[in-house]
Order: sequence, then structure tokens, then C-alpha cells
Amino acid sequence: MTHIALVRHGESVWHAENRYAGLSDIELTPRGHDQAGQLASWAARAGLSAVWASTLSRARLTAAASAEAAGVEPRVDGRLRELDFGQGEGLTATEMRERFPEARAAFEADPAVNPLPGGEDPKLAADRFTECLRDIAAAHPDDRVMVVAHTTIIRIALCRLMGVPLGEYRRLFPRLDNCAITEIRPRDGQVAILRYNSPIGALR
Repeated sequence: MTHIALVRHGESVWHAENRYAGLSDIELTPRGHDQAGQLASWAARAGLSAVWASTLSRARLTAAASAEAAGVEPRVDGRLRELDFGQGEGLTATEMRERFPEARAAFEADPAVNPLPGGEDPKLAADRFTECLRDIAAAHPDDRVMVVAHTTIIRIALCRLMGVPLGEYRRLFPRLDNCAITEIRPRDGQVAILRYNSPIGALR
């Protein structure tokens, strides 16, 4: 049975100000590179058979170090990309409340029904991401695989796999730290969550 270690990429340059980074290709900070190195130290002893990543550079660079440490070639798939936040790209929550207060309030009430203006439908995003996870699991039966992606799409996908409303992702999974491990065991369209948001230093 496949085990998938879902990982949020290392810290990006928008992280300190809590700016929404969806499809914007934002670079890692020096700390983000350090986090990727720590993740690679875990990957070297984790028994990984593959490392997959989003096409966005912050995920690809994070994954590259772990793939090298695990002795595998990194693979990328566009379906693992972050949710597109539309007009919210590059803004903080406060800036959104100033520019489009009603849309931001609706998003906070139910982000699945009310995506940010011009943003991607979370239901379609969950479809593409979970489809990719199914394909990865089928390609690596009974293996342990790392998938480096992004905070919002991972949390939305977990809701889909658990069979709970997608709009609950902010409440059920309020945070996902950079380079922390969330390990799942998908089966028959559902999932067992073996660990959530585990810091690298706590893993063996």
C-alpha cells in the first residue's frame, strides 16, 4: 500500500508578510533553502522510491534536494500546483479587505463556494490534485513517495479525501508549516492520515 508524504515547500519571500502566493512563481528565502536541506536529511533515510513536485520553482527546488538525497530523479506535475488566488495574488488578507471587502468576507465565510475574485474554483483544484495523487499511488504501489506542493491545495485535497466539505479546510487544518510532513495512505478514494504537519526534527 502506497504511503505519500505531502510536504509544503520551504519558506518563500512572501512568507514573512503572509502574502498569498498561488501561481506566482516566488523564490525561496535563505531559510527556505535551509529547510529544504533539513528535509533532504530526512529523505535520505526515509526509504523513498520517488519524489514528485509542483511545477512552481519553490516546490521544485525544495524537492530537488530530497530527490538527490534519496537517489531518485525528481518528477514534476502541473496538477500539484497551488490554488490560483486571482486578484488576491500577492496581497495580504488586510489588503484584500481594503480592496474588495465583500468578496473577502464571503471567502472567509466559505472559501469553497466563494473563491477570491478571478480565482480558481477549489472544487476543480481538489479534482486535479487528488487525481494526481491517485496516479502517483498507482505508479508506486506499496512504496513511500514524497510529494512537494503547497499549503492551500494540500489542505483542500485532504478535505476531499476525508469526505468533508472543502470549505472546512481553514478550520480543520488551520496551518501547514514549511517543509513539515503530512503522511497519508490513500485507498479506494479515501485516506488514512498517519501524521499531520509533523516538524522535520521530530521525524525518524
